[in-house]
Amino acid sequence: MIRFGIIGTSWITERFIQAGMESGEFVLSAVYSRTEEKGRAFATKYDIPMVYTDLKEMVSSNELDAVYIASPNSSHAEQAIVCMNHGKHVLCEKPMASNVREMQEMIDTARTNDVLLMEAMKSTLMPSFTIMKDNLYKIGRIRRYFASFCRYTSSYEELQKGNIPNVFNLSYSNGSLMDLGVYCIYPMVTLFGKPQSIEATGVLLSTGADGEGSMVMQYGKMDAVIMHSKIADSFLPVEIQGENGTMVIDKISSPQDVKIHYRDGTIEDLNRPDIHKPMYYEIQEFIELLQMGQRESSVNTLANSLAVARVMEEARRQIGIQYPADRLRE
Repeated sequence: MIRFGIIGTSWITERFIQAGMESGEFVLSAVYSRTEEKGRAFATKYDIPMVYTDLKEMVSSNELDAVYIASPNSSHAEQAIVCMNHGKHVLCEKPMASNVREMQEMIDTARTNDVLLMEAMKSTLMPSFTIMKDNLYKIGRIRRYFASFCRYTSSYEELQKGNIPNVFNLSYSNGSLMDLGVYCIYPMVTLFGKPQSIEATGVLLSTGADGEGSMVMQYGKMDAVIMHSKIADSFLPVEIQGENGTMVIDKISSPQDVKIHYRDGTIEDLNRPDIHKPMYYEIQEFIELLQMGQRESSVNTLANSLAVARVMEEARRQIGIQYPADRLRE
């Protein structure tokens, strides 16, 4: 059994807990919150025995083995480093760090303390993604990867009223690229590695955060095109285009429907029903790694996380997005 402490009490944490309950090796031992009242309310809802408002006190406890971090992006690195310096394994929500410097610090800390650090990118650990990888050879030489994740958020309406919602707050290292674009970039890097060149554009909002953006990347004899937005919707599927056919995926954030459309007009259905909630697979990967004594995922590798951070940092540089976290400790 792996005893988890959790940082963050948002909806994503609730989904994490619900998915974790499907694993027979998951135990929820503690929750950290900045306020006692909020922590107690969350603990009562999910029958969590321990509530902490001091992070160092929580990670000093012998009652937990690992910590799931779902706090604002700007807090990930600092909190993860505290956890790992106290010998706790860390499963951290995407994007794992605000920038490349923070990512490297997290990786170095994990290795120094001999603990497991893994980015909680659920899509690359779902069964349908494995099906995608295993069947890519069928479409021949790959020429293009296209992924779109555009989902309008009601927070945009709050911004237009003069408020600054968290999702568009630079202090939290937030925006469309970090929130949604990462879902397109991480699978791309997992499948094809880091691109040779990057061209990025974006629409900056009044806070300085990006509301939407596009990226074109080169991989020698193939390219990758990514669109992301929090101020408009898109209903386009994902495509991996090859010379013999095109693999069509329903959604990059949580792939479930995968088909190959061959040039002769035939369609191969590669679907297999998922029997668990999408986040279950990242939790199970993390737990199994710990049970085997491993300190790195072979899918959500630290090298992949670092490469994704480099891609996003370069995209931000081109668009003109700078977070307060970029200026810290310089």
